[in-house]
Amino acid sequence: MRTTAVLAAVVAACVSAMGPYGEQNVLDDGIDSDRYKAACPHYLHYSMTPHRPLSEGPLSLPYQRPISHCRTFSSPLVEKVIDDLTSRMKDKDLARLFENAFPNTLDTTVRWHVDGKSGTSKRLKASDPDEGHWDGAQSFIVTGDINAEWLRDSTNQLTQYQPLAKKDKQLELLILGAINTQAEFVIESPYCNAFQPPPPSQVLPDSNGQDDAVHPAYEPTRVFECKYEIDSLANFLALGNQFYSSTGSKEFLHSRWYLALDTLLGVLEEQAKPTFDPKTGSFTRNEYLFKRRTSAGTETLSLGGVGNPLNGGTGLIRSAFRPSDDATILGFFIPGNAMMSVELTRTAAVLKAAGKGKLAEKLRTRGESIKKGIWEHGVVMHKRYGEVFAFEVDGYGSSIIMDDANLPSLLALPLMGFVEKDNKVYRNTRKMILEQAGNPYYLEGRAFAGIGGPHIGLQSAWPMSRLVQAMTSDDDEEISDALHDVRDSSRLGLIHESIHVERITDYTRSWFAWANSVFAQTILDVAARKPHLLFGKGAEPYRIS
Repeated sequence: MRTTAVLAAVVAACVSAMGPYGEQNVLDDGIDSDRYKAACPHYLHYSMTPHRPLSEGPLSLPYQRPISHCRTFSSPLVEKVIDDLTSRMKDKDLARLFENAFPNTLDTTVRWHVDGKSGTSKRLKASDPDEGHWDGAQSFIVTGDINAEWLRDSTNQLTQYQPLAKKDKQLELLILGAINTQAEFVIESPYCNAFQPPPPSQVLPDSNGQDDAVHPAYEPTRVFECKYEIDSLANFLALGNQFYSSTGSKEFLHSRWYLALDTLLGVLEEQAKPTFDPKTGSFTRNEYLFKRRTSAGTETLSLGGVGNPLNGGTGLIRSAFRPSDDATILGFFIPGNAMMSVELTRTAAVLKAAGKGKLAEKLRTRGESIKKGIWEHGVVMHKRYGEVFAFEVDGYGSSIIMDDANLPSLLALPLMGFVEKDNKVYRNTRKMILEQAGNPYYLEGRAFAGIGGPHIGLQSAWPMSRLVQAMTSDDDEEISDALHDVRDSSRLGLIHESIHVERITDYTRSWFAWANSVFAQTILDVAARKPHLLFGKGAEPYRIS
């Protein structure tokens, strides 16, 4: 009977929160928000259905934000950015996409957060690495339609909020909590890419339904998937580097973070080793092995879970999987190595400012070694395009020429800070990977075009690749075409993982927070660099400050 009464109250609240045309209104005072939240619709289902009010543009895009009582986190500054930007945007369909996408991570994916100030969570100290397990601010940020946190996804999901953190203390604590939570994940299982809800959250873990044999072994109630991807570790560093750059705060530099950093450096040391001992020539088994019972070759490593052989003396770091979660063919994944090089260098600068000069020099040296390895082994001569960056190499002279939509990618090298957009090798590479003659995963059809990858198949391109294309271009027409193509393929008001190139109604994932964040970051980038494309001729730039 009690459940029936609660549901009746919630239904009444829902009805009172809807306008005459199905639009969402602000709840009246007196509504029990906890009781209301308990019956909020699952956003996976909510995102699959269009909601009013519709945008005033020709596409009539739906309003896909959950009602305020169903949102998982809120920030007044985020709402102000939405109002400031959308009120100036001429294209009301693009404005609606930004209105939905920019807050999507906060609205829907903060599955657990404690601020570290309450009596249930202690403040982390700078010493005693064995102390402070799950103390301090903590934040568990899921990827969207999967109840798990990917290190890579969560870092990218929070990127657009970093510039606001200095002026919004609660947002600052959310991001600080995300750093602390990632640190715990890295300490426990540094080779893993996706994690279950932390034990203190009391959120139940899920199974990924796979049959995996992995070394080092992991605890499945703590780890959702254990594919070793170098960019996952680079994204852990990036989250802290962005936080420091935006806020100037070193609060995340406590004992647990230093232990996570030491664990990360241990992985880099292990994964820099060649397949064969350089002195004896004998096979040396890698510390990381992955075997999955599957019919898809991209879902497991060859040669009994080891992967193809890699040479020594390159300075590069092995990555068993790509950011798409597909297995590498040649283990020196160049975009991931580039990101690691950049983030090690940035972390070194943070550590130097914190008075950790010796440790900073260790990171800087490793970062330079990786960078040198990329220029020596990751740049190859293409008979059509000239010198280009390879996607993967093995140190023996073999290379894979392609690009994948997922970040980090070759297309995104300037966004990472590895090269400038006008670098000759990058320009050659960009030309190559944005046409079918150069990139086997550049996919074109009657309805959509862009870079895809083996993860979804040979007829589905990722909107994310078109957004990165816009952010790495200075050409007004190229930027506009990319934005319009993504807009036209987002009929549910959110950015999909992939779009079938022949029909935009055939997509994967209605709720993919990473893609929504990349869209928001692209709009903010264009608003700052090319404001006339969004606001009209002669418009002033818009920058979050």
